[in-house]
Amino acid sequence: MLNEKVCFVSGAARGKGNGRAIALKLAQEGADVAVGDILYEEAEAVADEIRATGRRSMAVRMDMSVYDQVEAGLKKIKKEIGPIDILVNNAAIMTNMATISKMKREAWDREIAVNLSGAFYCVKQVFDDMAEKRWGRIINITSVAGVLGGYGQCSYSSSKAGLIGLTKTIALEGARFAITANAITLGVIGTDAFYDLPEEARNKILKRVAMKREGDPADVSSLVAFLSSDEAKYITGANMMLTGGLDLFVF
Repeated sequence: MLNEKVCFVSGAARGKGNGRAIALKLAQEGADVAVGDILYEEAEAVADEIRATGRRSMAVRMDMSVYDQVEAGLKKIKKEIGPIDILVNNAAIMTNMATISKMKREAWDREIAVNLSGAFYCVKQVFDDMAEKRWGRIINITSVAGVLGGYGQCSYSSSKAGLIGLTKTIALEGARFAITANAITLGVIGTDAFYDLPEEARNKILKRVAMKREGDPADVSSLVAFLSSDEAKYITGANMMLTGGLDLFVF
């Protein structure tokens, strides 16, 4: 149980997104959960769902690529709810689809800034408070593209691979303060983004999954809840694969 813990989940606005599922699960486990997203109204709706369960919640609007917005948002959460005990870096974009020779520098910069720099900005804001309390959980949501690469996904793959390296460094620096840091590498999850793809494209992707189906945001939220708990206090620096076997050699 996560009673009296304060959590922050970034990228939690989409109706069938991993972030919303994570936020609701952590609240179900007894935590107070703040949510952040550039889509403020949708994030506020998630905060309303959390408050309906009896837990404290608030939504903050932030563009993860803008340090000042991240800093201001997390300071507001600290003032109104309390120092963050559990940070889930879930926010990400995957809008830059181009081969290296055709990739625009501005598009590369934007995806790296949101997916990787944004996670670092959040960690920088909460790390010292966790160290002072000598308890903390940092969970970074990454992708199989960060392990396998992705054709036409140079910036996305690089940002997700960078998250794995960031996770391991946080784990090393946080260990002396009882702060754990772990990455969850996702394969195909049945989110809004996946169902936005044409059916033909979805079926083509699923053929590469050993289990021949997509995962569910509930699978993601359950693993996040476990890593957030005291049951996982000796797990740090891990990259946990939640892929249904997408990272296996499938034929």
